[in-house]
Amino acid sequence: MPTLSDVIAALEALWPPERAEQWDAVGLVCGDPDAQVSRVLFAVDPVQEVVDEAVKLDADLLVTHHPLYLRGTTTVAATGFKGRVVHGLIKNDIALHVAHTNADRADPGVSDALAAAVGLRITGPLVPDPTDPAGRRGLGRIGELEVPLTLAEFAGLAARGLPRTATGLRIAGDPQQLVRTVAVCGGSGDSLFAYVRKAGADAYLTADLRHHPASEAQQAGPPALIDAAHWATEWPWCEQAAAQLDEISDRHGWALRTYVSRTVTDPWTAHALPAEPLTTSGAPR
Repeated sequence: MPTLSDVIAALEALWPPERAEQWDAVGLVCGDPDAQVSRVLFAVDPVQEVVDEAVKLDADLLVTHHPLYLRGTTTVAATGFKGRVVHGLIKNDIALHVAHTNADRADPGVSDALAAAVGLRITGPLVPDPTDPAGRRGLGRIGELEVPLTLAEFAGLAARGLPRTATGLRIAGDPQQLVRTVAVCGGSGDSLFAYVRKAGADAYLTADLRHHPASEAQQAGPPALIDAAHWATEWPWCEQAAAQLDEISDRHGWALRTYVSRTVTDPWTAHALPAEPLTTSGAPR
């Protein structure tokens, strides 16, 4: 079996920490570098439900996309949920490693997994990494459908390809508009509208679209917008990352077993619709 330091070296070769944003907090959060690793669990969020799952699996390492301590801390006391997470991990000899914006920019990265989940053939990054001479790394991806679909059809394809959440997908645009070229960005993506429009995308699939940026983007014309749950757009990366580690394990002859958490950690648990639709004046019909 490899040691934790062996596995971390492999993960950091996939997602070099120096490629993370300066504000980010990636890398090893807790764990003994000399400890042996036989079971690894991948998940989006380092929350208590996922830690409980890692304990049940007898995992030695939990790899998450989102950081536990993004803004730093002065205490890991078990008086708050983050401290309890740290205590739960250490008591059960489970290491925690984070790959966040360094995994977003990787080749393949978070948006590659998202594009694959919704049936796109990737043609390049949405925002190329200027340090990559091959032009394959960067934020987001541009992809094409094998055959054009209406916006409604593509939204249905995306809904089937992504894990189900309480909020589902929100769509802005003509349902009958034809879609061939699609921009995707796993996680929050409303800061990239200029790149999406420059790419000539017919539709943009991302998460966390805010009212004003989305409204202004629609007033400016294409692309149509598909807003999914943040967690749902990043979860496909967990399967991709686990497969990457499996390949490394086979190459090195490591006795590793990888698992992907299917615990839904999206914070929204339900939704409700108004009993009556509004008229154009804003009053119920």
